[in-house]
Amino acid sequence: QVQLVESGGGLVQAGGSLRLSCAASGSIKRINDMGWYRQAPGKQRELVAVLPSDGNTNYADSVKGRFTISRDNAKNTVYLQMNSLKPEDTAVYYCNTNLVTIGNYYNMNYWGKGTLVTVSS
Repeated sequence: QVQLVESGGGLVQAGGSLRLSCAASGSIKRINDMGWYRQAPGKQRELVAVLPSDGNTNYADSVKGRFTISRDNAKNTVYLQMNSLKPEDTAVYYCNTNLVTIGNYYNMNYWGKGTLVTVSS
């Protein structure tokens, strides 16, 4: 069993900052990708940022220069520092990971339950 627990969402004014955290726990042998997705009301879920184990980050164009993804491998935790927030960043943010569990040899994909970020104008 693997759990992803997100924290750090909330209400912030435009131009403000938030830091999201996502901790993975359970029978984890190796974590490969860790990343963040978001889903705004009435829209499809979209990639925000992903950080593979090789360190080659990938960001959505809409957040480049404002958001920074990082991870602490010792804590199985991924972070998303969000600066210069805009009302259009309002969404539920989901943590996502591809990892190998103990006793297995293949990647499995897991999602967190999401944390709401609301940016007021």
